[in-house]
Amino acid sequence: MIEPLIEVKDLKKHFPVKGGILQKVTGFVRAVDGVDLEIERGEIFGLVGESGCGKTTLGRACLRLIEPTSGEVRFEDVDILNLNLKDMQKMRLKVQMVFQDPFSSLDPRKMIKDTVGEGLVIHGLAKGSELKERVLQNLERVGLKKEHLYRYPHEFSGGQRQRIGIARSLILNPKFIVLDEPTSALDVSVQAKILNLLLKLQKELDLTYMFISHNLSVIEYMSDRIAVMYVGKIVETGTKVELFENPLHPYTRALFSAIPIPDPDLKHVKIILKGDVPSPLNPPSGCRFHPRCPYTEELCEREEPISIEVSSGHKVACHLTR
Repeated sequence: MIEPLIEVKDLKKHFPVKGGILQKVTGFVRAVDGVDLEIERGEIFGLVGESGCGKTTLGRACLRLIEPTSGEVRFEDVDILNLNLKDMQKMRLKVQMVFQDPFSSLDPRKMIKDTVGEGLVIHGLAKGSELKERVLQNLERVGLKKEHLYRYPHEFSGGQRQRIGIARSLILNPKFIVLDEPTSALDVSVQAKILNLLLKLQKELDLTYMFISHNLSVIEYMSDRIAVMYVGKIVETGTKVELFENPLHPYTRALFSAIPIPDPDLKHVKIILKGDVPSPLNPPSGCRFHPRCPYTEELCEREEPISIEVSSGHKVACHLTR
């Protein structure tokens, strides 16, 4: 059996909420609340769900850009949550992130050559002409040119800025990259170019991606396997083909039914969910989807479903599949 590159076990991230004159903790926002997942080496693992479900928090927690409350994140069988500061800095050579907003993720006071090459300087891997050469090599890899080295972020378009962010993430030759909605802030025409660039780089450099998005068409285009997230929980995981052809969780079915079909003659039934997404500050008891689920039973209200494997690699956390 092939060992997964990334293995996440019971990962939680609870943000404290403070109130009153003394600013005492009055509750916790359960942004990520007991997530288990595995990412195989060389695959693109899609993470999809509505805004606010905890996708970005999960991605950042997996890289320890925010400290998880509890759980395990094993990278090449090493639990990165137990690493000290020095060892974690070495781990940064292997894991990187591309952020959602290509403008706010770049320092407006730094020229591009300094932004992209910063990782090499911090880790003492290159300086002088070698540093400049490696920065230029990575810029050219993402479609930029030598004249871009001495410009500032405000002198670029949104698509070019995201290319710079991708070049920065590649400069240390990582094995794993979290892509946090890397095209959501871009024009549609630019989105396609960035997605194709990411696919090209993934094949050329043998990269492993966690691709986070709420755009189901993009997820279908990019991913090998997909996990569906709802209010801090993974409700269904499977291959792209399995999930799009045979979604089993009621939330997955409703989510996928919202995908527009470009055929006016084809009848398409949308599943309209009642109510609003519950707050992670006070999530429902039992199954978190039960207040909106059309098939809810008494068991759903009092008992949280356990994720079970219904077919090879296809896991669902729903009492309907028991």
